[in-house]
Amino acid sequence: MAFESLSEKLQKTFKKLRGKGKLSEKDIKDAMREVKLALLEADVNFKVVKEFIKNVSERSVGAEVMESLTPAQQIIKIVNEELIATMGGSEQKINISPKPPTVIMMAGLQGAGKTTTSAKLGGLLKKQGKRPLLCACDVYRPAAVKQLQVVGEKLDLPVFSIEGSRDAVDIAKKGLAHAAKHSNDVLIIDVAGRLHIDEELMDELRRIKAAVEPDEILLVVDAMTGQDAVNVAEAFNNELDISGVVLTKLDSDTRGGAALSVRAVTQKPIKFCGMGEKLTDLEVFHPDRMASRILGMGDMLSLIEKAESALDAKRAEELEKKLRAQKFTFSDFLEQMDQMKNMGSMSQILSMLPGVNAKALENADIDESRMVKIEAIIKSMTARERDCEDKLTPSRRARIAAGSGTEISDVNSLVKQFEQMQKMMKQLSGGMGKFGRFGRKGRMGFPF
Repeated sequence: MAFESLSEKLQKTFKKLRGKGKLSEKDIKDAMREVKLALLEADVNFKVVKEFIKNVSERSVGAEVMESLTPAQQIIKIVNEELIATMGGSEQKINISPKPPTVIMMAGLQGAGKTTTSAKLGGLLKKQGKRPLLCACDVYRPAAVKQLQVVGEKLDLPVFSIEGSRDAVDIAKKGLAHAAKHSNDVLIIDVAGRLHIDEELMDELRRIKAAVEPDEILLVVDAMTGQDAVNVAEAFNNELDISGVVLTKLDSDTRGGAALSVRAVTQKPIKFCGMGEKLTDLEVFHPDRMASRILGMGDMLSLIEKAESALDAKRAEELEKKLRAQKFTFSDFLEQMDQMKNMGSMSQILSMLPGVNAKALENADIDESRMVKIEAIIKSMTARERDCEDKLTPSRRARIAAGSGTEISDVNSLVKQFEQMQKMMKQLSGGMGKFGRFGRKGRMGFPF
C-alpha cells in the first residue's frame, strides 16, 4: 500500500508527542531526528530531507508551537504543510493548447509503464470530453505498437501507426497531421524507451520534440524504484526540459521516496499517478491529499470522487425507489457489489478513510475472495430466488451450494447477512421520508 512504512513511522513519532503537554526544544529535536530517519529510510533524496527538516524545525521551535495548548497538533500541521510544499503545493493540470490538437509526448525508460499510461491518460481525457488520438512511435520494442493498439481498443481510443516504419519522427509528424484532419483535439505520442539513458535515445526524443513541438512532455517513472526514479527524472529533465511527471505503481510504493523527491529535485510537478493495474487507475496527483494519506488523515475527497465515477446514478436512483418500497433483493445486493468492485480493492478504499493505518488493515478481515464466493452463490440462484419470490428452503440451499462450489454453511451465512441487511434497509427507507435522500447529489452506494 502507498507510503505504508513511512506513514507508520511518522504516526509513531507523532503519537509520542501527543503524550506530552508542553514540548521542549529537546522534544522537538528528538522528533525531528526520527522524522529524518523515517524519510531517509523511505529513500527520499538526502538534500530534500535536509531542507524539509530545516524548514519544519525552524517553524516548530517558534512561539506558534511552544505556546500552543496542543503543540503536537501544531507540529503535525507544520509537517503536513511542508509535505504539501515539497510535493508541489497544488495539483497541476494538463496544458491545453488554444489551437488543437494539444500534443502530449510520453517519455521514459522501458518497464516504467509508459505505453499503458499513455492509454490510461487518453481514457482519462476522454472522460473529460476530449477526443484523444494515441500515436505509436515506439518502433524498437517488439509488440509495442500492438500493445498500444490493444489497450487503445479496450478504452475505445483510436491509435495511429505506420506498419513497417522505423522512422519515429516521421510517424509523429504524420500522427499530428492525422489528428488535425480527424478533429482529434489531443495527440498522445508514445515514444520509445530504453533500459538505460543513452545518447541515441535522447537524440531521437529531441528530434521528435523539434518536429511536433509538444505542449506537454510527461516523463513516466516507476515510483517503486525510489531514488533511481528521481535520478532518471533529473536526467530526462536536463535533456528535454520535461513539463511534468507521471508516477506509476504508486499504490505499491510503501516507501514514498520518489513522490517526495521528484518535484523538489526537478522543480517539475507530478501531474498524475498510477494507483492500480486497471486502465482506469490513473489519478490526478493532489499533493495535499497525498500528504493527508501519509499522515494517516485519510483522503475523503479522492474516495468521494472515486465513488462518483464508479457508481451509476441512474441505478442508484432505481435502488432508492426499491428501498422506499422495502424491496431489497439478492439481485440488488449483487448489483451493489459490482459497483463497489469498480472503485478498487477494499484495502485501497479503506486506506482513504481517516484514522485507518497500515497496521489496522493488516489485522482487518479483508478477504477479497469472499466477494467472489458471494457472487457465485447469488448467480447459482434462480431468478425468482434472487428476487426473493421463492423461499430458500434447505433443499434449495443445498442445490445452490452445489451449483456455486461452496458449502451449505456459506449459503446460510450469506442468507443471514442478507436478512440483517434487509432489516437495516427497512430502517433506512423509513428515515428517507423524514430526512430526504441519502448521499451526495442523491447517489447511494451500500457496503456489502
